[in-house]
Amino acid sequence: MAKTGNTKPGEAKTRDSSKTGGMKNFEERLTRLESLGEGIRKNDIPLDEALKAFEEGIKLARGLEKDLEKIESRIELLMNDSDAPAEESPELELFDNGD
Repeated sequence: MAKTGNTKPGEAKTRDSSKTGGMKNFEERLTRLESLGEGIRKNDIPLDEALKAFEEGIKLARGLEKDLEKIESRIELLMNDSDAPAEESPELELFDNGD
């Protein structure tokens, strides 16, 4: 069973957060990144936990950046080719919920 947002800074989630699974997963990873940043800013966090949280945050940020690049390229395709028939339109698998 996957952990929720109650993990401590530096404590990895049990599920693989690096895979894209739609906007919900994107938002979950963004929320996790924000909580890691908040945790690192606390004065009472041990250095080793801060370093682990920083490493996890860097990985999350890189993954989110890649996802944003995919989203931007898809938006460009849609904006530049808005007259394309539905069967020729690009698929937006990033937004699929995996069902």
